[in-house]
Amino acid sequence: MDNVIIIEVVLMIFLSILFGRIAKLLKMPNVTGYLIAGLILGPSFLNLIPTSMVNGFKVVSDMALAFIAFSIGSEFSISYFKKVGMAPIIIAIAESFGAVIFVSAALIILGFDPKLSLLLGAIASATAPAQTIMVINQYKAKGSLTSMLMSVVAIDDAVALIAFGFAATIVKLMESSLDANIILSVVSPVYEVVVSLVLGALIGILMKVVFRWFKKPSNILCITIGFVLFTYWLAETIHGSSLLACMALGGMLTNIYSDVDKVMKISEGFTPPVFMIFFAISGAGFEVSALPKIGLIGLTYVLMRILGKIAGSWFGGKISKQEEKICKYLGPTLMPQAGVALGLIIVAESLIPKYAPQIRAVILCSTFIYSIIGPVSAKVALQKAGEIVIPPKQKSVNC
Repeated sequence: MDNVIIIEVVLMIFLSILFGRIAKLLKMPNVTGYLIAGLILGPSFLNLIPTSMVNGFKVVSDMALAFIAFSIGSEFSISYFKKVGMAPIIIAIAESFGAVIFVSAALIILGFDPKLSLLLGAIASATAPAQTIMVINQYKAKGSLTSMLMSVVAIDDAVALIAFGFAATIVKLMESSLDANIILSVVSPVYEVVVSLVLGALIGILMKVVFRWFKKPSNILCITIGFVLFTYWLAETIHGSSLLACMALGGMLTNIYSDVDKVMKISEGFTPPVFMIFFAISGAGFEVSALPKIGLIGLTYVLMRILGKIAGSWFGGKISKQEEKICKYLGPTLMPQAGVALGLIIVAESLIPKYAPQIRAVILCSTFIYSIIGPVSAKVALQKAGEIVIPPKQKSVNC
């Protein structure tokens, strides 16, 4: 078994490098190549990485998500928020509820069960930061749109959890199950957000204290890995949001530790192979055979979520008086969906069991679609906004 895992890791790394280069030659983000590499290795094609093995690599996925969240949090400097004010929060709420409203309303109009429509609409509010962050890192995007994007995707998870909590409460009321669980449906997402932010902040303070006695790059890397993974695990253990906790860890550290740039630079030497394997695993987990099953409800979900994100971002940008490129191009960078959305599938299925197969098919297939088109859309939007500072053709020398 150990030898099988080793050769699978080797296959994922080498094929991801190959398809990452092909994607770059086609002027597409590397992450798209990694996803396609995993798809080819997975059950849908070669089956060199079967479904059982995809599930076995969950620890790698958790590590990747923990460091992605930590990286996002490190952009949360107080000086930045003093400059932009409440704009990221306003835009995050607007784009999240834009997706909720567009998806739910469209499905209800088309005659689908309102309970199913509400839950799918709530799940639509979630945005996965991983692929967008990879695009930003690959092209070294920098500017006001990039900064706003980093802030919005971080806040988005909190908004999505709260939105789903309220949607779940409404669905339970419609099912006439008015009991203590209704209160828990409202309180639970609020608890999840608050406890995660407090946990991450406290561990960030402890992390700074530990750094006082360890200055060598190798020690800094080991301490960073240990604290980030510990935060992720502890948040899961106490039923918080592991992603929000790791974001809070990065956010606290960047505001209280003067050498945070050194920490982030050192950690970047560890994360590339982890991210590469993570996206290959994500690609291997997709089942192409499920795509034809999503039907009208799936197509409506995919399209309306995109329109809702774009419309909500534009509206949020306008009312918070942001520059035109943020209003115009932020929405197309928010397509990817995984992580929180996949976790919410289980909750949604327990609320309306008879629609469980539809919910799973729609979310899994839409996740696949967004994973392919999302990075490309983000790259194009950032390029049009003038925030990809190095043209792709000049960067194609290096993978």
